[in-house]
Amino acid sequence: MVFSSVVFLFIFLPFTLIVHSFLSPKIRNFFLLLVSLLFYFWGENYLTLLILISILFNYFGGILIGKLQKDSPGTSKLALIIFIILNLGILVYFKYSHFIIENINRLGFINAVDNPIIHLPVGISFYTFHIMSYLIDVYRKDAIPQKKPFDLGLYIFLFPQLVAGPIIRYKDISQKIASRYLLGIDFTEGSIRFIRGLAKKVIIANTMAVVADNVFANPTGYMPAPVAWIGIICYTLQIYFDFSGYSDMAIGLGKMLGFNFPENFNYPYIAKSIQEFWQRWHISLSTWFRDYLYIPLGGSKLGHYKTYRNLFIVFFVTGLWHGASWNFIAWGLFHGTFLIIERIVFKQILKKLPAFLQHFYTLFVIILGWVFFRAWNFKYAIKYLISLLGLGHSNDYSPFIQIEYYSIFIFILAIIFSTKIRVIIENKIKELFATQTFFQNINIIVGYLFYIMVLIYCAIELAQNNYNPFIYYRF
Repeated sequence: MVFSSVVFLFIFLPFTLIVHSFLSPKIRNFFLLLVSLLFYFWGENYLTLLILISILFNYFGGILIGKLQKDSPGTSKLALIIFIILNLGILVYFKYSHFIIENINRLGFINAVDNPIIHLPVGISFYTFHIMSYLIDVYRKDAIPQKKPFDLGLYIFLFPQLVAGPIIRYKDISQKIASRYLLGIDFTEGSIRFIRGLAKKVIIANTMAVVADNVFANPTGYMPAPVAWIGIICYTLQIYFDFSGYSDMAIGLGKMLGFNFPENFNYPYIAKSIQEFWQRWHISLSTWFRDYLYIPLGGSKLGHYKTYRNLFIVFFVTGLWHGASWNFIAWGLFHGTFLIIERIVFKQILKKLPAFLQHFYTLFVIILGWVFFRAWNFKYAIKYLISLLGLGHSNDYSPFIQIEYYSIFIFILAIIFSTKIRVIIENKIKELFATQTFFQNINIIVGYLFYIMVLIYCAIELAQNNYNPFIYYRF
């Protein structure tokens, strides 16, 4: 089940919100765990058992690590390592077995190994990282072991952030799991945030996807430079509005249910360096890798060369986390390389350049990187990059035929909404009517009516089946 579906919007969500609001606080968690199980079971069927086993297994793991931390700290570290290896082992089996066997067979050092077909459980990368952060925080004494298995299950399994984040640390949500209040203002803000995210996905991301998919449908990867640039720019907008739209919907749902999830995006395309881009893009993943990998490796405190080594490792893992493919590894190392270059010398040069040149450099690197992320394989990505340089030797402009005025209009909106222009305009309007209560009320009413109309429009689009799954669902 996906957020941008009729079943979720008009059956699952209303039922969940209504029942949750009438239940006593003592059984709300149990109810949310049940509906989260239903949410996941809708698409994954028997693989729901995998998460249930993980919850039970790591519930005892957290208690064991917490107990050993008091009685035998050395043994506690060993227990943590064992549980981390077992959790990563499950992730590797389901997500990377095919990739590992495929590359072993290519090397040809041993007889070819049969490559089994293994279904990748939706969101396994996300909930594995939730589990690992819980165990590590217990070991570090940043969190108290959860004594109630249902409450731990809710942290791992809570449906708004179950399959595509944001990645939430246990210590940041444990108090809300134990006790939370349902406030009308939070519900209103959450509803608006959810509708905004839905519009990002249904109206903008899906429209950009049509153009990008038509371009990337070229089987050779060679195409005229204008076609290639339009295709990758549309994908650049698609992936941002797709993923930030999901995050907005998850944050909005959390607010409606009494939780406060961390922000996951902060206008990443206005960044002036690759370092700043990663401070704005998928923030929960960036901070996870910072706190649980980069800093434990030594961070930037062990000299320049070890800092570069640590960045290289982190972005290799970042790429691999996104998918079992050399394309994703290349994408991660591509960003890691530019981060290292900026640290060595380019950051100081960059600061002296006019702001528009800083933005241009950053967007240019980001867009080139997305080629590896979107391409079918590494060879296709290289051919696509050649096409971007105008060396594709192709005159096929057929993808332009399918671009309509509506697509152009949404393209312009996407560029505008990827900046802070909307926020600036909203703030100016609020300032203008700050001392006029009547106009403030009119502004609020008009805002509510606008979001209701946006919701209706999105529902019409969904009823026509004009949507595709969220990109990050496959991770």
